[in-house]
Amino acid sequence: MCGIVAYIGHREAYPVILKGLKRLEYRGYDSSGVALINNGLRVFKKQGKVAELEETLVGKDLHANIGIGHTRWATHGEPCDRNAHPHVSRSGKLAMIHNGIIENYMQLKQDLVKKGYEFTSDTDTEVLLNFIDDIHSNNGGELEEAIRIALKRVVGAYVIVVIDEDHPDTLIAARKGSPLVIGIGKGEHFLASDASPIIEYTKEVVYVNDYELAIIKSDELILKNLGNEKITPFITKLDMELAAIEKGGYDHFMLKEIFEQPNTIFDCLRGRLDAANGSITMSGIQQYAEQLTTASRIIIIACGTSWHAGLIAEYIFEEVTRIPVEVEYASEFRYRNPIVNKGDVIIAISQSGETADTLVAIESAKEKGAIILGVVNVVGSSIARTSHAGAYTHAGPEIGVASTKAFTAQLAVLTMMALKIGYLKGTLPEKRYMHLLTELNDVPEKVGAALLNKENIERIALKYKDATDALFLGRGYNFPVALEGALKLKEISYIHAEGYPAAEMKHGPIALVDNKLPVFFVATKDSFHEKVLSNMQEIKARKGKIIAIVSEGDDAANSLADDLIVVPYADELIAPIINAIPMQLIAYYIGVAKGYDVDKPRNLAKSVTVE
Repeated sequence: MCGIVAYIGHREAYPVILKGLKRLEYRGYDSSGVALINNGLRVFKKQGKVAELEETLVGKDLHANIGIGHTRWATHGEPCDRNAHPHVSRSGKLAMIHNGIIENYMQLKQDLVKKGYEFTSDTDTEVLLNFIDDIHSNNGGELEEAIRIALKRVVGAYVIVVIDEDHPDTLIAARKGSPLVIGIGKGEHFLASDASPIIEYTKEVVYVNDYELAIIKSDELILKNLGNEKITPFITKLDMELAAIEKGGYDHFMLKEIFEQPNTIFDCLRGRLDAANGSITMSGIQQYAEQLTTASRIIIIACGTSWHAGLIAEYIFEEVTRIPVEVEYASEFRYRNPIVNKGDVIIAISQSGETADTLVAIESAKEKGAIILGVVNVVGSSIARTSHAGAYTHAGPEIGVASTKAFTAQLAVLTMMALKIGYLKGTLPEKRYMHLLTELNDVPEKVGAALLNKENIERIALKYKDATDALFLGRGYNFPVALEGALKLKEISYIHAEGYPAAEMKHGPIALVDNKLPVFFVATKDSFHEKVLSNMQEIKARKGKIIAIVSEGDDAANSLADDLIVVPYADELIAPIINAIPMQLIAYYIGVAKGYDVDKPRNLAKSVTVE
């Protein structure tokens, strides 16, 4: 949440920062702002999206070789100009941007008010900045030391970047809990919440760790801990390409990312799955093979769409490994004093690898002796570095706020993990194992075939775009697919939607059914197929509008459904990856038809780095 960009070097800072803010806008788009230093500190900020800020700055003198920028997802204080970042200290000398939440800001604010400080915003950020300013003014010395003292008293999560009018050759940044990457160029440095604003300038980056302070000049990067001890920066090479974060001719990033899925799933499987020779190569799983095959329990922790991937994985792991699996919301798991025993296996799923609740949950479980496996998309992310082992999804940058390709890549990785553990353990028979490898290998082609149905799906979306409510129903492996379909529709179209196991419909939700309610059934051919058809009969008897996702060649639902979406047949263990595709397209086309910004749905942000 919130995107930060900063630059120092020989270029004009403003164009670099502006372009970076546009690329990070998926992290928050309530307001934005920049601060530049050239013969004094200048700050410009505006409620709304980055384009609105850009428009207000046309014709202004923006020359500077150092600057900071921010795009906001509001936490403390409503979206408005005065709450936008950067904030300026009472002295007028310092400006700061911040991603995170300062939990004890009110106590700090009360102390500062007693000292005569006045505040122009409702934010915790302005409080932290003036706390730093107060220490710096009273103690003298270096700003770096004032920041270090202040951060030792701060409770919460943060990435901050500070510039000082009196030292226009230096940026100071610090991190705890929220992500920060520093790009290293020739006589210049770039700072951002992720690598997307950096990749066109340099492939060499440093990922800042928690409790580290960075002092950055054009030609120098110094890392220290809060104890003022120097740390040698570890330089990583980016493997991201610029084309991956461009729309590539599509109207929206969300549509591009939906249609990338045949390739992203293929990339996820490539080098790991060898169906012809019956092997899965996953070094992290192999390294912990003994602990994984003898584990008495697996706990999957995640949030949002990743939690739905975890629910599907629960079915798969229990089926093929015969190990009990629990799926937990990370936000609940971290606070309810869970029972975690030494040797328990924790699988943490996160697209960004920075999800705050998930990160704290695995850190706690790790301290109790659990084995942590990370399933993340972003290389070098905090969850990846905290985990003992795991696997990257290789889905590439996902710019659309609603997760699509990251979800299916997570399912592909989790399926491979389960199959490998089950085969090593001996609970997955050879014949079944080989069959599932072949089925998984065919997924990219089948996803491509499902996408060919886009015109029919768009027609159905237009038919139901004015619905005020919707139900999504499925059974077995497809129950979590129904949950994910409902979530996508809520996120993108703002239509109230609920997902349920189809059998649970009679225990309450059926009361909502009338002749206007669209009911989406995931009714592909599986061991629950006849039961799902019976549930469809119950909806039809009450005149609900049935939209059924069915397997190619299966005509059983033809007489029951008002609309059909046909997808290629796949084994029920593999089918959720394919069945998710029409759910994504339905949400996309309804959102577009209603005139909404499907890449940046209201109130949402991509990477949830605060509680």
